[in-house]
Amino acid sequence: MTDKLVFASQLEPHTHLMPDVRQNRISSLQMSTLQIVYHPHPALRWKSKDVTRIDAQLKDWVGQMFDLMYEANGIGLAANQVALPYRLFVINPTGDPNEKEMEQVFINPQIVKRNGSEEGEEGCLSLPEIYGPVTRAERITVEAFDLSGRDFAMDLNGMPARVVQHENDHLDGVMFTDRVSDEALKALMPLVDDLAVQLRRQQSEGTLASDKELKKQLQQLQDERTGG
Repeated sequence: MTDKLVFASQLEPHTHLMPDVRQNRISSLQMSTLQIVYHPHPALRWKSKDVTRIDAQLKDWVGQMFDLMYEANGIGLAANQVALPYRLFVINPTGDPNEKEMEQVFINPQIVKRNGSEEGEEGCLSLPEIYGPVTRAERITVEAFDLSGRDFAMDLNGMPARVVQHENDHLDGVMFTDRVSDEALKALMPLVDDLAVQLRRQQSEGTLASDKELKKQLQQLQDERTGG
């Protein structure tokens, strides 16, 4: 986990935080409204970089991510699922927007302990209507920063542990379909391939940028906020 975050504004003093002199340099890409992207969008295979500063823009993105997650009836959403190449995800294991106390933001997360093993069915907002059995650790310890820049650690089990592992995978460019058995994947591939056909059709019609342009945008966003 990165041990230093740079802030554009500070609600409380922290010895490890500094004001961000670049806070006014917000690109046209950053100002855009976020949308969930679907397989095989290049962002979903992007290995995300640590966030090095938290500012008003990042907080706005987090708010949009929660809104998109709830609109799609999800319980977790990673930054690269909205084409942001940063190590960040949000969860609410209840999926209920009225249970704000269950919302959690994980910035630069690291899973430092894994214990036990259990299989459970998973889906993904970037692979709509596709589900498969995935074996994951039953209990985990995760360390991260929250949206105020404070570091924290959580011991999780059951559904919260599964959600965190699923979203953390996204940050490394790993989809849940990479973790299902060969037999299960074979059954899912027609649906996965159909999503690819839809995305390529959008690109050929000009309603979605080419993979080359999408990767260029991801690299630009990465350079602006992580230093490369």
